[in-house]
Amino acid sequence: MDAVSHPGLPEIGPGDIPPGSTLLDVREDDEWAAGHAPEAVHLPMSQITARLDEVPAGPIAVVCKVGGRSAQVTAFLAQRGHDVVNVRGGMLAWEAEGRPLTAEGAGPAAVI
Repeated sequence: MDAVSHPGLPEIGPGDIPPGSTLLDVREDDEWAAGHAPEAVHLPMSQITARLDEVPAGPIAVVCKVGGRSAQVTAFLAQRGHDVVNVRGGMLAWEAEGRPLTAEGAGPAAVI
């Protein structure tokens, strides 16, 4: 699947995440459990507004499966003053670049 571009929204590729940034994974619990970046912080998009106080301070790179949900969260957080960028192509691009994945529970890591 091709990376989704969002004009006017700050975006970077998976390999361009600046050092010191928090990788915020906004996929749902089952997606997270199937495979995620080892250093990522998990906060599902469906819970962002209720858990806004848990959004990390500092630069944030937001990721989902393909880039659509993370783009929405990036725009939402940017409107609230966060230093935030969308990870273009999401976890599918992350995996395609051979970046590390870890999974919860038994079985191999697989992005769904």
